[in-house]
Amino acid sequence: MKDSNKSTDKSFFGMIERVGNRLPHPVVLFIMLTVGIIAISELVARMGVTVNYTDAAGENVVVEAVSLMTGEGLAYIFNTAVANFTGFAPLGTVLVAMLGVGVAEWSGLIGTSLKRLLQNVPTSLLTATVVFSGLISNIASDAGYVVVIPLGAIVFAAAGRHPIAGLAAAFAGVSGGFSANLIFGPTDALLAGITNEALASANINYDVAVTANWYFLIVSTFILTAVGAIVTEKIVEPRLGVYTGDYQPDDEPITEDENRGMRNALISLLVFLGIMAFLSIPENAPLRVLNEETGQMTLDYFLANGLLFMIFLLFAIPGYFYGRETGKIRNSHDLVTGMSEAMSSMGDYLVLAFFASQFINYFAYTNLGTILSVRGAELLEGIGFSGIPLILAFIIVTAFINLFIGSASAKWAIMAPIFVPMLHELKISPEMTMMAYRIADSSTNIISPLMGYFAMVIVFAQRYDKKSGIGTLISTMLAYSIAFLIAWSILLTIWYFLGLPLGPGAPVTL
Repeated sequence: MKDSNKSTDKSFFGMIERVGNRLPHPVVLFIMLTVGIIAISELVARMGVTVNYTDAAGENVVVEAVSLMTGEGLAYIFNTAVANFTGFAPLGTVLVAMLGVGVAEWSGLIGTSLKRLLQNVPTSLLTATVVFSGLISNIASDAGYVVVIPLGAIVFAAAGRHPIAGLAAAFAGVSGGFSANLIFGPTDALLAGITNEALASANINYDVAVTANWYFLIVSTFILTAVGAIVTEKIVEPRLGVYTGDYQPDDEPITEDENRGMRNALISLLVFLGIMAFLSIPENAPLRVLNEETGQMTLDYFLANGLLFMIFLLFAIPGYFYGRETGKIRNSHDLVTGMSEAMSSMGDYLVLAFFASQFINYFAYTNLGTILSVRGAELLEGIGFSGIPLILAFIIVTAFINLFIGSASAKWAIMAPIFVPMLHELKISPEMTMMAYRIADSSTNIISPLMGYFAMVIVFAQRYDKKSGIGTLISTMLAYSIAFLIAWSILLTIWYFLGLPLGPGAPVTL
């Protein structure tokens, strides 16, 4: 990609991209960051840095910096290298999903489906459709990262637009708007549970429901869709310029064989979804597992562990039946070829994932993220704000901390016992505190290299621009991050002053 306007971009975003892309290859950069963490951990440990906080169970926890340059630390580096890589959460997610996507892509199903989509979605709504798809995909946990983001790039390229703009729009929806959705899901249950533990540890008789932020998140979904579309079309695409890469959209009309293949793929998809409904919807369905806390049979375990295999089948089965009809898949060898080609394209990601997983695990082992989180909380607590100024300050501090601790549950487990009771005493409801946290946690995901899927998105971008690096991705996504943070904070401020419920029986103040 040789966009002349990018090479002469003197804007703030252009500066960030140039500085970021002057850094070494992302793999080498992660190696350098890992070496840096090892050195910093020794320095901070020698200084005797410790923090104290009360956890969700009411226990006092003392956390001290751990050096990786001790005998125990060096043993950790060598003994966990393989486990860090194989246990890297995005690794299995990406590879399993890509097997199924590979069949659908290689057979031609995705290409034909996108032609149909472009015929039926007005050009003016294409960007909003991509952002919206990313936003609602988070109900399927991490599936949006490996399905919606690459499809966003393909949809834009097929429409003659810059594929990285489509990738960015999808990434903004999937990750920047991670909390927003039209229905509540696993993240809502997880954060509400931690909030309730924090309340119980402070002897506060108050329960937060899973639906605590539902109304606000429904409105947020449409607000962020509009904001994401505007940022894409007014800021990101003009910066990227005209795409001159190798990808060329397929302008050939859909043939009769392809139409029949689409019909067979749709039939197989409906049959598969019917089977999945039978396995999951009835009260005693095989995929439901007893929740010992509630005594109810739920899909929580399946959503956390089995959903990705379902997504593999969701793409592979229709892809197979489409390929059989069009002649692209004639035997088992062709089917495996589709999967193999998908895996061959992931070589760069595997290399990057190995070094990224080491860096992220070392950061956790040294406790530097926890120390940063607790110190940030202490700083915010000492400012002395109340009401909306306190909430906005909380959002800013949490957004900064999110750059260093990617896990939403890990951060909230540390911060909830501090802030939920504190803001409760200031008459700010726990639901409001949790919503403010979610805004901050989502908005800066897309500019943090510590976010588990960040490396994967770089690899997707490099399919269309081999020179794409950390600087390219951060400079592209920074506009979304700032816009989402501002728009979401304004919406929360309006909600606060109007006194609207955040969800069923969930006030903003007490």
